[in-house]
Amino acid sequence: MGIKLEYLLTILIIGTLSFFLMMKVEKHSPPKEVGQKELEFKNTLLVEVTTDTVKSYIYSTYGKRENSVMTLDNIIYMSPNIKSIVAKKARIEGHLLYLDGDVVLQEKEGYRYETQHAMYNDDTKILKITSPFVGVKGDNTIEGETLEYDTRKKKATSSSVGTVFDIPDK
Repeated sequence: MGIKLEYLLTILIIGTLSFFLMMKVEKHSPPKEVGQKELEFKNTLLVEVTTDTVKSYIYSTYGKRENSVMTLDNIIYMSPNIKSIVAKKARIEGHLLYLDGDVVLQEKEGYRYETQHAMYNDDTKILKITSPFVGVKGDNTIEGETLEYDTRKKKATSSSVGTVFDIPDK
């Protein structure tokens, strides 16, 4: 009195199908894309190089890269054309460095410019100060509303300029 193999297989197939049909299947949507930190660092020196030279140095106490934008705290930027740029906050998007909070540009053998907001283009090597500024070199002072400074040519153009020059006696 044995059960034929065909009947046993049929019962197992029907049982398996019944089991899977009784399971509750939930449809899950794919997860929404959210910005994720690609990189995070503290007290770091970033060095940008080409195949034969150093392009720039950036020191930051804290930074992160998210969605292709790097944000930095307490930065010091140095390059062959600039002795230093210091700022409380910075953001790098492509070749543009946006600077905010107590921004100070120190030229090599030149003026020291102080402002609250500026933007430096690493391609054109032009610094644009977008808020009132003061420039000092020795006893000479320049004040203005905006400034565009070409670090290659050492040429500055400004709006609403007031100057005080100290001309030594001969």
